[in-house]
Amino acid sequence: MTTIPDPISPSDSTPAARTPLGPDDFDALDQALDAMREHDEEIPQWEFCEGFMAALICTRRPIMPSEYWPVLLGDSFSSAQHMEFVWNWKRRWIEIEEGLDAPVETLDDERSWQPEVLDTRGAIASLPEEERAEVAGEAIPSFAQVWALGFMYAVENWPEDWAEPRDKDAARMLNDALDNIVALTEDDTGKPVLSMYSDEAPPSVSQQRLDDFGAAIWAVYDLRQLWKSLGPKAETIRKEATPGRNDPCPCGSGKKYKKCHGAT
Repeated sequence: MTTIPDPISPSDSTPAARTPLGPDDFDALDQALDAMREHDEEIPQWEFCEGFMAALICTRRPIMPSEYWPVLLGDSFSSAQHMEFVWNWKRRWIEIEEGLDAPVETLDDERSWQPEVLDTRGAIASLPEEERAEVAGEAIPSFAQVWALGFMYAVENWPEDWAEPRDKDAARMLNDALDNIVALTEDDTGKPVLSMYSDEAPPSVSQQRLDDFGAAIWAVYDLRQLWKSLGPKAETIRKEATPGRNDPCPCGSGKKYKKCHGAT
């Protein structure tokens, strides 16, 4: 029986929490989502969750699990009932944070963050002809499209936390970065030049798509740094107007303000 460690925070420094996820861990995440989907068909695929998580990590205000679980996995989701899923989720969270905070200059740097995305079209193209026929006519997402949809889903659910900053340069940086991610939500209609599924598979991804994918990764880096530099939005403090000296005191005593609380 596998022992699941206690839930961790994104700042957890234990070696177990900071161990990158491997293929078996991602398989476990997929299996957990498949099991949830048996009770709720709206449960998304992991790629969507991966994009959603990246947006949460970049959001200006820290969003707590109690706030984002219902949005992503429904009101019935219980972290206590899905401890292994939550543990792997937190590990991946830390992994993404560390990648986005690393001082990298190229995505070839081993410290750089890479989204966990699928080339579903490439996978289908690699199937035997009779199996490909079974999905003929179905809408198959483009490379990284589901990831981008998950990212923007988080942005759309917390619009106040993604509102434009007052600073014009910061606002331009925000909009440019989001535009690069939105580009991936669109279908890849370019000529396929290679497969991201397998070197031996038929081409399934266009060069433009690859360029857009790289731009989207750097956009997430920009968003992470933008909100970290600006910090959480300051709460607006509304101070009630001070009564005039001859006005009734707001405490309800019946006295004039100057002879009651205004006397001090």
